[in-house]
Amino acid sequence: VQLQACGGGLVQDGGSLRLSCAASGISFSINNMGWYRQAPGKQRELVARITSGGRTNYADSVKGRFTISRDVSKNTVNLQMNSLKPEDTAVYYCKGTHIVTLREYWGKGTLVTVSS
Repeated sequence: VQLQACGGGLVQDGGSLRLSCAASGISFSINNMGWYRQAPGKQRELVARITSGGRTNYADSVKGRFTISRDVSKNTVNLQMNSLKPEDTAVYYCKGTHIVTLREYWGKGTLVTVSS
């Protein structure tokens, strides 16, 4: 299993970025997929998740601004981030969780920096 996140970068307050996680060796039909983030000095936290059945849920701090989606044909999970704020600055990670075994798969992170 390999998860490769990309799309991070430097953006101004109020700007947008789209993160993408390319997944290989993992099936979305039996894995919940999620985006997590970790800011300096803080614990890693859930940002958004999409279940194997397609249901989504979001952290309160990003509701209405971020959208998680998946492209089964390309085996990618995407995170569209709009109205970015400086407090969104963090390393963002893609994660897969098998729905039966609960085995977790983590990708390397991609850095998002929002300047004020």
